[in-house]
Amino acid sequence: MYFQGLFSIIGPMSRKKYIRSIGFPLLAALIWGTAFVSQRISAGHMGAFTFNGARGLVAFVAMGLVSCAFRRREYRESAGASRRRLVLGGVCCGVLLTVASNLQQLAMSDTAAGKAGFLTSLYIVLVPVLSRFLRRRVPAALWGSVAAAAVGLYLLCVREGFSLAPSDLLLLLCALTFAGHILAVDYFVRDANPLAMSCIQFAVMAALSLGTAFVWERPTWEQLRPCLGQILYVGIFSSAVAYTLQMAAQKTANPVTLSLLLSLESVFSAVAGVLFLRETLSSRECLGCFVILCAVILAQLPDSLWRRLRPRPAGSATNK
Repeated sequence: MYFQGLFSIIGPMSRKKYIRSIGFPLLAALIWGTAFVSQRISAGHMGAFTFNGARGLVAFVAMGLVSCAFRRREYRESAGASRRRLVLGGVCCGVLLTVASNLQQLAMSDTAAGKAGFLTSLYIVLVPVLSRFLRRRVPAALWGSVAAAAVGLYLLCVREGFSLAPSDLLLLLCALTFAGHILAVDYFVRDANPLAMSCIQFAVMAALSLGTAFVWERPTWEQLRPCLGQILYVGIFSSAVAYTLQMAAQKTANPVTLSLLLSLESVFSAVAGVLFLRETLSSRECLGCFVILCAVILAQLPDSLWRRLRPRPAGSATNK
């Protein structure tokens, strides 16, 4: 009875569509949150382009195998979608993902982890701002959720005095690029196969990152060997699985709502630190987690519920 009432409030959105729009980005955020440890470990052994080139190559191989083995009817391109649009979308998303990932990895060695997480997650504010520039409607209720989530991220991630350093500029550019990536996926994936588009995306990421790595960083097997486990985890799960879940979710989800769900990555990373690294959370950090969760929950409430809760003007009630 409870779930019947829940889906009656949701309205016309089917259960399958609702699970894809909510469950997929939640799972992606969980994977990205737990993968933060692997990124930190690898940063001490190899350059940013070497790391992202390796993870992109692993992700491309993994996605290629999945696409060949599980190509389903629902993931085939629609009749109106051209192969050219699919390739264009994969290349655009791949370039944006390459830039964002390498900016983040380059800044990690010079920026505190908490501040890095906060600045990167500012894409939750940039996505609705960029959406307005692109003349896309952003529901008024979402702006409040975005502001609350930004406050929660600050409470959770920034533990020291806040000041901007040169490396922080890289993270701000990273957040801007991630916001552009979310909007690019939203634009191209509507009429495209998310599995095929993800394959192209990681092929571009691997080619650009490895090409730059061989020019600037001179990668060696000795650099990669201590971090093979981390590279495989980040390449398969954090890249291939999580980004494909994002693409699949964006076939039905609003990009602003999706960015709020993905911001739970910071909460999951904090919880993973407690469980696996024996870290502790202060009362301030717990409050930040709570505020982010509240912001995400508020963003999921349907417009029909807000209309029911909104006070009616005098004289609008009908006589019985």
